[in-house]
Amino acid sequence: MAVADRVHRYVQKLPEPLQAEVLDFVEYLLYKVEQAEAEEDGHDWSALSLSLAMRGMEDEEAPEYTLDDLRETF
Repeated sequence: MAVADRVHRYVQKLPEPLQAEVLDFVEYLLYKVEQAEAEEDGHDWSALSLSLAMRGMEDEEAPEYTLDDLRETF
């Protein structure tokens, strides 16, 4: 018997207020899964965006700074 069927069978035996608690818990678990998936998608997009923004920069010559460039002048 599938897990969902077993859960359904047990939940039917509970009084209605406890069934509502089970429903709340299931909705909470679904929310956590959706948040994790959204976060993972966000990381993927972030990495893609960064890689596209940095594309070709490895071929550029880096400027050479001296100590004079780092000093503040007022």
